[in-house]
Amino acid sequence: MIHLHSELKDRPLGITMGDAQGIGPEIIVKLHAKGLPAPCVVYGDVPSLERAAKSLHSVVKIIALDSVDAFNDAHLLHIAHGPCMYVRPTFPALPEDLPLGCVDARAGRAAYDALCMAIDDAKLGRISAIVTAPLNKEAMHAAGLDFPGHTEILAQRTATEHVAMMLVNEQLRVILATIHITLSEVPQTITQELELRTIELAHKACVGMGIAAPRIAVAGLNPHAGENGKFGREELDILLPAIAQARAQGIDATGPWPGDTIFMRARKGEFDIVVAQYHDQGLIPIKYLGVDDGVNITVGLPFVRTSVDHGTAFDIAGQGIADPSSLETAFKLAIKMLGTNNE
Repeated sequence: MIHLHSELKDRPLGITMGDAQGIGPEIIVKLHAKGLPAPCVVYGDVPSLERAAKSLHSVVKIIALDSVDAFNDAHLLHIAHGPCMYVRPTFPALPEDLPLGCVDARAGRAAYDALCMAIDDAKLGRISAIVTAPLNKEAMHAAGLDFPGHTEILAQRTATEHVAMMLVNEQLRVILATIHITLSEVPQTITQELELRTIELAHKACVGMGIAAPRIAVAGLNPHAGENGKFGREELDILLPAIAQARAQGIDATGPWPGDTIFMRARKGEFDIVVAQYHDQGLIPIKYLGVDDGVNITVGLPFVRTSVDHGTAFDIAGQGIADPSSLETAFKLAIKMLGTNNE
């Protein structure tokens, strides 16, 4: 059972719809139909959400809001009329007959606009956290928006210099030192400062999730964690000094450990989180365990942000078979983090 912090009763969480051409609208409707454990406002395209509700034969009523300030009045007005979804709509509305499962610049722009609206409301304290459904990078690029993904938009719009991507499921937690860059750029991007900052963010994130004394494992960049310089010097010259700095601050960081075994050790309970050096090093073990219950967290922002750990799934959009489990887990984790951060 989830116990709500008192602030959550006055400030709803925000869910961003993501790309309307994918499964975002469907999983949001399914989550509302199941029943939300906390108040919520959705940011997105109203016709797309209505189409998803209709295709699912859902009784969820969609109510557009001019502002989040109108949420409490609307919620009180409709509370006795079955499940409702309160939406901050993007403009212009997308065509109701827009073919699903296709890259469309209009949908890419709408997804970006919805995210920006939610970020601005979170910065002003109108919503307590942001939970995001998946974007489509190609659609955003078609709209002239050159962002690799959510993380970079969140960092830019909040003017946050240092953020990190953290992936969580029931068995494993992973935080990434580098994110959306080519593999050839990784060695030159990893510095002692970046590594220390990532370790610090890992510690902060785990404390925010209720882990009082996080045990942090740092994965090596090279095979066998460099094997004392035989396979590269990054472990000796960058990672070890960063770990020593972290330990001097009282952070329980160890390593660097070989990347081929450290995730297994963490999964068995030896560590609370693994610092991975690049995108696929960290995401492959997380996603191998299954994406349905995985959650993506952006660490370092001035508010809580969680997300599904899957993409837009254009191939099954509109078929009614999309699983809302990851969105539900992300929503519940955001509530948990809010309660922990406010204790």
